[in-house]
Amino acid sequence: MYRSTHRALVLTFATIAVASLAVAAGPKANSGRAVAASPTGNTVAVETVEIQPFTNTAYIPAGADLSSIRFEGAEAVQVATKRTLIADKRYCGEGGQEPGGSMFCPSVQDEYPVPAYRITYSYSGPAMASDEYGNTRFTFSVNVRPEDLNATALRTLFARDVNHAAVAEILKISASPVFVQQVAIDKAHSTFCDGAYTDGNWTHTDANCEDHVADTIVTAPASYVAVKVTPASSPVASLRAGGERRQ
Repeated sequence: MYRSTHRALVLTFATIAVASLAVAAGPKANSGRAVAASPTGNTVAVETVEIQPFTNTAYIPAGADLSSIRFEGAEAVQVATKRTLIADKRYCGEGGQEPGGSMFCPSVQDEYPVPAYRITYSYSGPAMASDEYGNTRFTFSVNVRPEDLNATALRTLFARDVNHAAVAEILKISASPVFVQQVAIDKAHSTFCDGAYTDGNWTHTDANCEDHVADTIVTAPASYVAVKVTPASSPVASLRAGGERRQ
């Protein structure tokens, strides 16, 4: 085993752990599954997932300039509270005719829409390597319940000439780091053979020596931060402002 190879694997596992946690960090959802037969005799798997669109939280890169966050606008929208995934065996079954997958596997239907206000902000951050134009301004949005914004707040948010100071009083923004668990080398319980790089590869000085590498789980800052938008007129904010006891 070469040390460089093992370290590459560790980085791969760490990336997978971060990606998995990033998904888990999103809104929680409950799901139910059912299997049925279509009129043509094909097996159809149906999974219904409950969506929670009102987390009021967005995730932006850790390198973003938090002081540059700026209100951009609000709009009335409809957001789904349930999502149905339908997998037809004709397209999703093993040994299908489309090795690369099918656009119909599974089909996704968002259902049971409810009213919401979508609040959009912009912020400055490092340009993406894949962006040939080098843009450094990005946006994120959160969905807010209609009952969390009173009439005064709505007039301010939808005014033609935005008063950013007034918006800042209506929508409170807080940012917090996110920590994730990663796989790392446990140096205290690992031993490595002496060696040197030859043609770019780590080669052991003693060909009979074998590395003993132990892994451990460490907690480290994620590559993104959580930005929470809390309407000052929401029931949650009102309770906190009134000094209500915490549960």
